[in-house]
Amino acid sequence: MDFFNKLGKKASEAYKTTADKTGKIAKETKLKFRMGELKSKIEDMYGDIGKKVYEKHLQKEEITEDAVLEECKQIDEMSQEIESIRKECLELRDKKICQKCFKEIDKNMKFCPECGAQQEDEQIKEVDVLENVEDSSKEENMQENTGSQTNLEKTTEVEINPDSQNITEEELKNIGQ
Repeated sequence: MDFFNKLGKKASEAYKTTADKTGKIAKETKLKFRMGELKSKIEDMYGDIGKKVYEKHLQKEEITEDAVLEECKQIDEMSQEIESIRKECLELRDKKICQKCFKEIDKNMKFCPECGAQQEDEQIKEVDVLENVEDSSKEENMQENTGSQTNLEKTTEVEINPDSQNITEEELKNIGQ
């Protein structure tokens, strides 16, 4: 009888683990689809901006920032949403991004296996972010001046260089069935 109790507990644990992993995969898939939609919208908006600028050029009008400011603001908002989705996907897989080389690494790593850079503790980083919310515009200006990657560039880097744990097309097909 004890054997069957142990067997039942093991089966129950295996079911819970499988259900948890499946739920994470499904959630990550939904997030990646949303990220793809946002990237597609951003690409369309780039085209709209280019079209407006070219039309101004053809009409020999002065090209001002006001002509495309609304689209730029929308692109900024969508880029921020993409970044938050990317972070949520990393969280689901217990991963983080190296602060120096932007490679995906395990969340608990103290040093990046790619570049060797020491990683900050996430809890300390969150406190720093909360304390420096009003200085965020200054940090963005500094990043632009130093040539560091934008959120969209980081996101694109992750999409271009996926790791082996990313979902394959075959897995995506199997999820819907």
